[in-house]
Amino acid sequence: MLLIKKKAHARCGLIGNPSDGYFGKTLSLIVPNFSAEVTLYEWDEVELVLSRNDQVRFHNIHDLAHDVQLHGYYGGIRLIRATIKKFVDYCDKRNIRLHDNNFSVRYESNIPRLVGLAGSSAIIVATLRCLMEFYDIEIPQNIQPSFVLSVETEELGIAAGLQDRVAQVYEGLIYMDFAKERMHNSDGYQCGVYEPLDPALLPPLYVAYNANVASPTERTHGDLRSRFNNGEPAVVEAMRQFAQLTVDARTALLEGHPERLANLIDRNFDLRRSICDLPAGQVKMVACARQAGVTAKFAGSGGAIVGTYPDQQSLCRLKAELKPLGCDVLDLYPGTCGAR
Repeated sequence: MLLIKKKAHARCGLIGNPSDGYFGKTLSLIVPNFSAEVTLYEWDEVELVLSRNDQVRFHNIHDLAHDVQLHGYYGGIRLIRATIKKFVDYCDKRNIRLHDNNFSVRYESNIPRLVGLAGSSAIIVATLRCLMEFYDIEIPQNIQPSFVLSVETEELGIAAGLQDRVAQVYEGLIYMDFAKERMHNSDGYQCGVYEPLDPALLPPLYVAYNANVASPTERTHGDLRSRFNNGEPAVVEAMRQFAQLTVDARTALLEGHPERLANLIDRNFDLRRSICDLPAGQVKMVACARQAGVTAKFAGSGGAIVGTYPDQQSLCRLKAELKPLGCDVLDLYPGTCGAR
């Protein structure tokens, strides 16, 4: 019996977010500690199996209501269903015939939910990898992030950008350029320009997260989209500056000056705070991290932060500062974020 297992890792935005959805530039990397794994095997019918992540039992009705408020009415199964549907659409549009064998599919994920580490897109990427192998169809790599994004935006109505999907498809450390003049149509999909960089160029990094201060992306971004579309000068200028911070970060790494990332990371957060009303609990995480002597910015749009640290002593101080807040801290050493 054919058995296929594929993973996709969590990711964190190192520099430039949230400009990926606003013709900006970003630098992102995967977090190998966390992943979503999809298992697909031949079966009599097409069957989608609920996982332990798809919560259907609750302590009381208030617990259920809170879960719906955070996660909606569906768990990861809706992501898999939407991915399969989009995959069929992709093949039909290109007159690619799919064989008649059926399959059962299930998933598991240890990516913390709603902390901005891209858990939803990881499930979609892993599902797509399974489908491509099962049907022996390879969607070009530069198109895959845009395909994944279309699953979320077109099928499920989830507001999202390309950054997370690019990092998870390419893996490792990726420089992404979404400037209007660099965006291009590839087989019907809008794609940016993606440049893999050597993770060994990075300085020591940490990621910290707290599920208790997690929040949906929409809460962190607020009305940013409409403000940008309306040409609000502060927002438009901020997106330009986010992109420039990313260019500066790429230059620093390629020129062998990773220590320059420290200032760029702090500036990224300060700039974001100047245009967004950010959740107080997440802002406190950044403040505590800086008090410990490390840099800090949002890793995405939830309860996770990322930054550089100069030595082990500062990392220990960071853990001590964040422990009372209920945060977990992961140490990301250079060279650890490229394994698939």
